Amino acid sequence: MDRGRITVTDASPLWQPSPERIEQAAVTRFRAAVNARFGLSLADYDALWDWSVAKAEDFWRFLWDWAGVVGDPGAVVLADGHRMPGAQWFPQARLNYAENLLAGAPNGEAVVFWGEDKVKRRWSGAELRAEVSRLQQALRAAGVGPGDRVAAYMPNMPETLAAMLATVSLGGVWSSCSPDFGVQGVVDRFGQIEPKVLFVPDAYYYAGKAHDVRGKAAEVMKDLPTVTHAVVVPYVNADADVSVVPRGVAYRDFLAPHAAGDVTYERMPFNHPLAILYSSGTTGKPKCIVHGAGGTLLQHIKEHRLHCDLNSGDRFFYFTTCGWMMWNWLMTGLASGTTLCLYDGSPFHPDGTILFDYADAEKVTLFGTSAKFIQTLEKSGLTPARTHDLSSVRTLTSTGSPLMPENFDFVYDGIKRDIHLASISGGTDIVSCFVLGSPVLPVWKGEIQTRGLGMAVEAFSDDGHPVRGEKGELVCVKPFPSMPVGFWNDPDGARYKAAYFERFANVWHHGDFIEQTEHGGWVIYGRSDAVLNPGGVRIGTAEIYRQVEQLPEILEAVCIGQDWDGDVRVVLFVVLRPGLTLDKALEDTIRRRIRDNCSPRHVPARIVPVTDIPRTRSGKITELAVRDAVHDRAIKNTEALSNPEALDQFRGRTELQG
Repeated sequence: MDRGRITVTDASPLWQPSPERIEQAAVTRFRAAVNARFGLSLADYDALWDWSVAKAEDFWRFLWDWAGVVGDPGAVVLADGHRMPGAQWFPQARLNYAENLLAGAPNGEAVVFWGEDKVKRRWSGAELRAEVSRLQQALRAAGVGPGDRVAAYMPNMPETLAAMLATVSLGGVWSSCSPDFGVQGVVDRFGQIEPKVLFVPDAYYYAGKAHDVRGKAAEVMKDLPTVTHAVVVPYVNADADVSVVPRGVAYRDFLAPHAAGDVTYERMPFNHPLAILYSSGTTGKPKCIVHGAGGTLLQHIKEHRLHCDLNSGDRFFYFTTCGWMMWNWLMTGLASGTTLCLYDGSPFHPDGTILFDYADAEKVTLFGTSAKFIQTLEKSGLTPARTHDLSSVRTLTSTGSPLMPENFDFVYDGIKRDIHLASISGGTDIVSCFVLGSPVLPVWKGEIQTRGLGMAVEAFSDDGHPVRGEKGELVCVKPFPSMPVGFWNDPDGARYKAAYFERFANVWHHGDFIEQTEHGGWVIYGRSDAVLNPGGVRIGTAEIYRQVEQLPEILEAVCIGQDWDGDVRVVLFVVLRPGLTLDKALEDTIRRRIRDNCSPRHVPARIVPVTDIPRTRSGKITELAVRDAVHDRAIKNTEALSNPEALDQFRGRTELQG
């Protein structure tokens, strides 16, 4: 079967962990502890994974104890485990997410913050706990208790972390987005969940410039009548006038009546709502996805310690905003004793090296970013391996979109030779990963290393059978703890069930197009709802991007299927390097490369130049929005896009009329 040749089978892996690294890895210690506890002889990671899905109750219960989760797990691990949805993990448990994070927070530096090249701050564990204590008292005085929502329209800064911890310590429910969101985008999200308190900054920095948020916050507040306090956090101007924000109160005044003391914790059920995250919302109002405290905590601890090999004393960086699930993932790093390294602003200001400057200066252990950042870095000609030490960085993780095989080469040639490169993939839907890295397995070019422990991931054919060595739908055939509690305002669960469980009975259907390789790794070809289908042959868009974006003339591309003459034809839009034009010679080069390295069916019927490609605010290309624009359909929620004006370039193109 044609596989698009996206998986490159080299004679040897790009990286192989040393025997010492394998021996010292936390997952190796965990496997030994499992063997001792259960009288087993699991010899390697694959055997451990097999056991973790076959004996899921033993796995998750043992993980609780091994990781030292604070709380009472109860006697029952899984009730109604045969039902998806409907399975209930740890139905008798009581715990608090914030208690676990603050119990793990280092006594030394707990939080480091860089706001571009403008601001640098550090909090010790004691300073973090003191800030959480004062915020907890202030929120309690504002009437926040179990189940109440607190929202943040905030940069990725220490006060945002402290506000989240204070909220969930009380049993409140947290929700956040980044301050670059437009007014309607914020209202579309927070308006559905009716928060009691809203945190906003006075302003934020991006690309060296200060952007005032108070005007947008004032507009947002008009549509959030449930908010009793809009707490304005100083970032750019400590003395900013907060009176322009309805019901606004300065952060210092909000905290002023309260002295720091011990943080108290409301221990709640395992599935008590912790956070509300949002779908991208490009096809309508964003879905409000409710995640539970226990499942989020256990999944993140597993991924941090066993898959990323993070340990107490490590320094954990992820380039993210508060509008992306990776922010939540990063915050949980406190529970494993890591120092959180926060950055807010442009990753390319004042130049393309600032994140690597940060990694060197702060001795980062895990450096997390997006596939798009790695691709852009390579296109820019920068080679951090020549300009930076990066000796502290053991692991580099990449997510947000598929990491192309050639980008794997760039990481090892241009960033660092001896590094665990972990391409990871999951989503807002599960606030965690289905497939990700392992520090004890080799890295093969173009492949995600493995399935997550306890995650019964398969590739399904259209008729619902597992396949290997061919593309299929990403599914999970057994329950896992970080399945959402449900959707907000979905009392009978109908929308939740329709989103994940209607395609295959009693199976989580994620909506990614995926393939398992001969090495046991995984390749993701993009969203299955964006898969091209010319002549009835399913083609993943990532296969085409891989070929096109290797060409030096092309900065980036987006590919869609256009309804045409009773079928679907492939249309490719390309962003060219400045000063270049799309002439026949370049079109021929593009088509020849796709034909030679994919197949004739992958070759686009039309190639069209554009100067920008629409993206969600977390940086993902919006193929569906482009497809709707090409077909002159309404785009239901342009507020979900960071650059909605780019869609104008895709409407009414004469090149697509014949």
